[in-house]
Amino acid sequence: MLDVRSRTLLKTLIERYISDGQPVGSRALSKHSGLDLSAATVRNVMADLEDLGFIASPHTSAGRVPTPRGYRFFVDSLLVMHPLEAESIHAIEGGLQPSQPQHLMTSASRLLSGLTHFAGIVLTPRRKPPRIRQMEFVSLSEKRILLILVTTDGDVQNRILFTERPFSPSELVIATNYLNQYFSGHDFVQIRNRVKDDLRKLRGDLQGLMAAALAASDEAMNQGDEHYIISGEKNLLEVEEFSSNMKQLRELFDLFEQRTALMQLLDISHRAEGIQIFIGGESGLAPLDECSVVTAPYAVEGQIVGSVGVIGPTRMAYDSVIPIVDITAKLLSSALSYQTDA
Repeated sequence: MLDVRSRTLLKTLIERYISDGQPVGSRALSKHSGLDLSAATVRNVMADLEDLGFIASPHTSAGRVPTPRGYRFFVDSLLVMHPLEAESIHAIEGGLQPSQPQHLMTSASRLLSGLTHFAGIVLTPRRKPPRIRQMEFVSLSEKRILLILVTTDGDVQNRILFTERPFSPSELVIATNYLNQYFSGHDFVQIRNRVKDDLRKLRGDLQGLMAAALAASDEAMNQGDEHYIISGEKNLLEVEEFSSNMKQLRELFDLFEQRTALMQLLDISHRAEGIQIFIGGESGLAPLDECSVVTAPYAVEGQIVGSVGVIGPTRMAYDSVIPIVDITAKLLSSALSYQTDA
């Protein structure tokens, strides 16, 4: 726990650093903190805060800068939130028109980017699980079998299975008939709920084949199940912390292209309640070590279906970014729910 004096000086230091981007010295802290303290006292408090890991001293400056731990304490305990300006709220409302549902996700991403000048991101809703109309096994070689999946909406997926032993045409017919008899018309959520008991009824070799087929089918049907829309990545080129480190920028843009790892982070936000803030290494993704990610879930008719967020430097104005993300999530929820009711 920090005493009032230490909290005030830490808050002042972080606010000055967010505003100016320059290490903050004891003289500036004395001037802006509103505390009647000597320069020596300020330096002693700064030394204590540095020992606690809240601030650090860059080699090239006598001033201090916040660490991720310092930002975390600031966000959790010291941050004073300000209501979003009416102009910004109207801009978000105007950009999220229920009459244009196909553009809502892209619009939300662009609004987040435009209002924060960072990267705006939206995890799109998951589509309803597809239902299987037909499944078929076709022998390709001794231990290679082609699995053909056809959904009720006409989508066709093919997967190659590698088996431990060859299967005869009659065995593949039995397996095909079994799948179509018991699983046709069901989605994979339903299939997973009954598959364990049903597979026990098959003899050992066919049981392994069917388990492999169902695992491959599940993967195929969920491919592209959800994705995210990102806007304003180029804004990060203007951020001083990034523009001076091209290696970090390349890693960050590689992360945007790979998608899978970032989607896992967004999925955590999707399953959480309220605003989530990942500062630096808290994301678990190395390219985001110098970034903060602020996210909020959005819902349709009360059920969370996705999340919106902003990716920027740890030196971001959290007091304005957080309300922007929060309001965008709420207004997107309203627009989607309105469209569903219409």
